This record gives sequence, structure tokens and C-alpha cells, in this order.
Amino acid sequence: MKSMHAAKKTPESVSFDDVAALTDGDMRAVDKLISTSLASDVVLVSQVSEYIVMSGGKRLRPLIVLLAAQALGYEGDQHVRAAAIIEFIHTATLLHDDVVDSSKRRRGQDSANTVFGNQASVLVGDFLYSRAFQMIVDIGDMRITRILADATNTIAAGEVMQLMSVHDPDTTEKDYRQVIYRKTARLFEAGAQIAAVLARQDTETETSMIDYGRHLGTAFQLVDDALDFDASPDELGKNLGDDLAEGKATLPLIYAMQKASDDDNNLIRNAILEGGLDQLSQITAIIQSTGALQYTAEKAREAADLAIESLRSIRDSEYKQALINIAELSIQRRS
Repeated sequence: MKSMHAAKKTPESVSFDDVAALTDGDMRAVDKLISTSLASDVVLVSQVSEYIVMSGGKRLRPLIVLLAAQALGYEGDQHVRAAAIIEFIHTATLLHDDVVDSSKRRRGQDSANTVFGNQASVLVGDFLYSRAFQMIVDIGDMRITRILADATNTIAAGEVMQLMSVHDPDTTEKDYRQVIYRKTARLFEAGAQIAAVLARQDTETETSMIDYGRHLGTAFQLVDDALDFDASPDELGKNLGDDLAEGKATLPLIYAMQKASDDDNNLIRNAILEGGLDQLSQITAIIQSTGALQYTAEKAREAADLAIESLRSIRDSEYKQALINIAELSIQRRS
């Protein structure tokens, strides 16, 4: 078997668009299915759904489903439906998250709750969840139904877990990792696993894909949390320091508190407790000086390496290489 790192181009020369181009036809089919599935005789449902779903996201989670299915030799068309379902579940969580967090921006534009109000965002999020499960029934595979039902339940529990940890400066790294697994990595994991189920792979291969999704989702969220203190609002697509404003103790803050002086530790603790941004520049400087961003980046690198290692037993192909490149790109991104 060739080395899993054998590539036609180095990761530095590969863009997300290069990776996505491999599934161009499938992704067009996903977008078409998403568009038709958003149709509703209730005008506001269609308006809010289209606003958030068509707002220019990278479609990363659906892309993983499509690439994984191709890497595993799947020859049917249900991966397109599975990819759309994953995007609907993800979008529903975004709508609910932005209401819970009182977020003003999403993907570089006003969040749906800012434009349409909290009530509409919550209810349309419910619509997207229910539409996703209608589409799951259309796939007609009980294992896939179970995977997505369990994943959705885990995500919902993760939302509650995060709510319980808001404004808690004593949140540990272990607690934090539990939240990001449930809220983010679990859906990545489900998408990759579904591809293996559709391709009728053995247990070993299915486990490899589960591991890939989990580690990739972890790397992605770690980088996201670091960017909250190390990017411009235009790059980030939301306001810098949003996590701190919401009282979330993310890994950069957790690590900085461990390494900071007593005075600096108290400054961060109070900011988490109060959820304010009055000392954002000071806190950002503390995060930088304690090496918290470097530590978070190292943990993201470890997770990305584990994702790549999970693919070792998968046969070499351009689709496998694309999955490897996604892991690399996830820790190089600025948005």
C-alpha cells in the first residue's frame, strides 16, 4: 500500500475549492435537493431557511459525506440525500445556537435571528430538523436512522451541557472537550460513518471513518475557538471575542488561566463571569503571552494527525487524499 501521505500536491498548494471540485456534480445535486426540500407553503419558513442555508457556508459536513462515500467505493446516489440531511441538521443547530447565544452575525452577515427574530429562528430550526427526519425515512436504512437519531440527541445534550458551563470560569479542559465533541465532532462523525454504512463496509472500516470524523470535528472546533481571539471579524464571519462575550470558557481561556499570574487569572475569570468585552484587548494579550493559542494549535494539530491516521487502512484514491487535505486545511484556515 502506498503511504497515506502520498499526494500529487502538497497541502500548502491545495485549497478548499480544489478539494470540493472533486465532488462538483454531487454537490450540485445536494444543493438542488436542499433547495427543493426547503419549499413550504408557509412563506416565512422558506425565507428563513433559504437565508441561512444559502448564506455561503463551505458545506464542509456534506462534503465529508460525499468524499467518504466515493473513497469507500459507493456507487449509489443516497449519499447525496445523506449529505443534504447532515446540512439540514447542522443548519438547525446554527439557528438555535444564535438565539441561545444572542449572536448578531453568522458567516459574515446578519444572523437569521437578527433579521427575522428569535421566534422565527427557533421554529424554522425545528422545521429543518423535522424535514431532515422526513428525508432520513426516504433513505430507508434503519442503521442510518439510528445513527442520525443518536447524533441529533447527542448534539442537543451538548447544547444543554454548554449552557450549563456558560459563565463558569472553573470549566476544565475535559469538560470543554466533552462539549465540543457533542456539539461539533459528533455530526462530523455521523456523516463519515453514514458513508461507510451506505458503502456496506466492514466494522473495521466503519470504525476508521467514525474516528476520522470525530478527530476532524475536534480539530475544526479547536481552530474555531482559537480564531475567536486571533482573526479579524471579516475573516471570522462573526465578531471577534464572541465566545468571551457569551461567557464561554474555551480552551485558549482555560489554558491562559492556568498559566497566567493571579491578577491576569482574575481578569479572565471576571470576564467569563460577566460575559463582557471591556478588557478584550488585555485578555487577548494574556492569551498570546501565556502560549494559549500555541497550545490550542498543537491540540488541533494532534487531532488532525489522528484524523489522517484513521484513514491508513482505506485504499488510496484521490478521494482519500481529499479527506487528508481537509484535515490539513482545517488547521490552516483563517475563517
